Amino acid sequence: MSNPEAPASDAPASTLSASGAARPESLFAFQFPSDPQVSPDGTRVAFVMTRIAEAKDRPAEDADFSRPRYHSRLQLSDGGLARDLSFGKGGEGRDAAPLWSPDGKALAFLSDRAGKDQLFLLPLGGGEARQLTSAEGGFKGGVSSVAFSPDGRYLSFLSRGDAQDRRDERGEARAVTSVRYRFNGRGMLPPAPASLYLHDLRSGETAVWYAPTFDLADYVWRPGSGGVLFVSSASDEDAVFWRQDVFELEVGQDAPRQLTRWAAPIGDLAPHPDGVRFAGIGRPPGKVNTEDQHVFLFGEDGQGVRLDTTGPDGAWDCPAGNIVAGDLHVGSFPDRPIWTDASTLSLLYTVGGSVGLFDLNLEGVVTPRVHDAQRVVTGFTAAGNHVAHVSESAAEPTEVYLNGVKVTDCAAHLPFVPATPTRVTFQTELGEGEGWVLLPPGGESVPALLNIHGGPHTAYGHGFMHEFQLFAQAGYGVCYSNPRGSVGYGQAWSENISGRWGSVDMADLLAFFDAALEAQPRLDAGRSGIMGGSYGGFMTNWITSQTTRFQVAVTDRSICNLISFGGTSDIGMRFWDDELGGNFHRSRDVPKLWDMSPLKYVEQVATPTLLIHSLEDLRCPVEQGEQWFAALQLHGVPSRFVRFPEEDHELSRSGRPDRRARRLQEYLDWLGQYLKVKA
Repeated sequence: MSNPEAPASDAPASTLSASGAARPESLFAFQFPSDPQVSPDGTRVAFVMTRIAEAKDRPAEDADFSRPRYHSRLQLSDGGLARDLSFGKGGEGRDAAPLWSPDGKALAFLSDRAGKDQLFLLPLGGGEARQLTSAEGGFKGGVSSVAFSPDGRYLSFLSRGDAQDRRDERGEARAVTSVRYRFNGRGMLPPAPASLYLHDLRSGETAVWYAPTFDLADYVWRPGSGGVLFVSSASDEDAVFWRQDVFELEVGQDAPRQLTRWAAPIGDLAPHPDGVRFAGIGRPPGKVNTEDQHVFLFGEDGQGVRLDTTGPDGAWDCPAGNIVAGDLHVGSFPDRPIWTDASTLSLLYTVGGSVGLFDLNLEGVVTPRVHDAQRVVTGFTAAGNHVAHVSESAAEPTEVYLNGVKVTDCAAHLPFVPATPTRVTFQTELGEGEGWVLLPPGGESVPALLNIHGGPHTAYGHGFMHEFQLFAQAGYGVCYSNPRGSVGYGQAWSENISGRWGSVDMADLLAFFDAALEAQPRLDAGRSGIMGGSYGGFMTNWITSQTTRFQVAVTDRSICNLISFGGTSDIGMRFWDDELGGNFHRSRDVPKLWDMSPLKYVEQVATPTLLIHSLEDLRCPVEQGEQWFAALQLHGVPSRFVRFPEEDHELSRSGRPDRRARRLQEYLDWLGQYLKVKA
C-alpha cells in the first residue's frame, strides 16, 4: 500500500515539472471571463476577466506569496475586442461585480485594493474611481450584492459592517444551539446575517436600511425605486429545509411586509414592469430536491402559478437555469430572469447537455433567443433587445458576446488544441440516454475512463472541462454521460432515481460505458478507470463495491456512509429526506440508509483507489473520505488519501490554482500507475 496521507503542499517535482500539453499547469494559461453586464443603451458590455499569475513584490521568504493566484480586472467593449478598464491593486488584486448606473455614465464595482471588497464608483466620462465604503468607515468585513435603484439615486448592498466574528482565530469555544450553524464555503455561520445598507448618491450618506433576523437569500429593486423584494426564511428550521418566502421592504421603512406564503425554494426574483407582479425561479410547495426548477409568476395576492408550460414542440419540460458542469467558471455568472418588455421574460434553460437563453411570454410559451444545441450559455444580462452573454462549448473556452458579436479571444491563449467529443447513446426503460467520448489524437488503443458527475441533479454536456481535455491530452479516452437523475431531459428522468441511488443510475452508467466501448474501438476495455466527485464519488464507491471490472478508481469529495453524512453535512438534515425518503435521526430509516451505503459492501472492493478530499468541505465532509480510506486500508486495497487544507467542496472548480493543479497531477499519477500511461 502507498503512503496513507500525502501532504497537499509538497507535490513531487518529478511530476509537476512534466513537459508537454498534458501538464495540469496548463490551467494557468486560461483566461476566465465572467459577469457580463450590458449597458442600459445596449451598445457596451462591462465584464470581469480573471487570470492566474504569480504575485509580485512579495517577501521572498514567504513561499505562499509566490504561488499562482487569481487576479481580476474589469474590461469594457463597445462591440470590438474588449480593453482593460481597471487594473486592481498593482495588477495583482481583484476588481469584480461591475454594475451600470441607470444613465450609463458610471460603473459601480467591488475591489480588494483597500482590503476586503469595498464599493467604488467609476465615472466613464473620465476621472478616477471614487471609493464609497471603507474599513475605516465602518465596513471592515467588506460589502457584497450591490444594486442600483432604477432611478439611480441609491446604491444598496449587503454587509456585516464592522461586526467580524473572530472567535475561531482567537481559539475561543463556540456554543451551538441551532442545527444550522455552518455552511460549505462559509464555514461557521456568524452570529447575525448581513444587513441591507443604502447609500444615497445625492447626499453621500450610508446607513443600515434593514437588519434581518435570517439571511437575505436574494433581493432586487422594484421598478419604481420605492423599495426592494427579498427572499428569506422565518426560522432556522425553515432555512434548513429551504422553506422560503418573498417580502417587500420600502425605502424609509425598516419593517418588511410578507408577500407570499410559499414555504418552498424560490429565488432569482424578477419584478414585472407593472410594479405589482413578480416572477421567480423555484419549486412549488410540497416538492423536494428531485423536482426540476421552473418559473412562477406571483400576483398581488402572493399566489404563485407556474408560467413556463409550453415549448416550441409542445409541453415544456426543461429546468430553468444553467445546470451543466464546467470548470472554467471563476467569478459570477448572472442568470436572473429579465423582463425585456411587459410581456416577455428572458432567462436560461438547460436542454439536454446544452444551455440557452430563451424568451417566456405571459401565455407560458417558451421560445429560443440565443440557443445552440452544442453550446452552454453560462450567464447573461439584457436591456430590451440587447444581450450580453458568456458562452462556451466542449471544445471552446468561455467567451463574452455583445449582441451576438464575440468581444474576447480567450481561445487564443490555450496551450493545446482541445479535442472535440463524440456523442454516444444508450437505452433505458425511459428511452434514450446520451453521453460523450473525448479521444486523444492518433489511432492507437487508449485506456477508457468513466467519469460520473455530481448532484445528482446536474448534468454533463457541452460545457468546457479542462480536466477532461487534460486526460485526453494525456492519452486517455474520457467517457461521460447523463444517467437517470441528471437534469435537462424532463421531470421523469430527473426523479427516476428517487429513493434508489445505486440502482438504475448504476445500470445507466455501465450501459453507457458499454455503448462507448462498442462505438469507439480505440477504447481498451481491459484498461479502464472510474472516477467522480460528490454524488459521482458516491457512485464510484458504490460501483467498485459491486463490480471489479475497473482496474483503477479515483473518488473525489465522496460519500460512503449515508447514516453519518446526515448529521455531518451542511445539507444533511434535509437531503436524504428529499432524495431517499428517510434520514439518520429516525431509527426506522437507518437500515435503508445502511443498505444503500457503499461502506456496507467495502469488503467486496478490490479496485485500487485514490481518494481526494478537502478539509473544509462541509457538503461532503472529510469524515466520509476518512471512513472509506480506513476501510480500504484495513481490507488490503491499494489506496492513497490526498487531503487539501483550506479548501472546500469547490476545489476542482475554483480552488487555489496550485492546489487545483496538484489535484489533477494526483489523478494522472494514480491512473498512470495502473493503466500504464505517463503524463
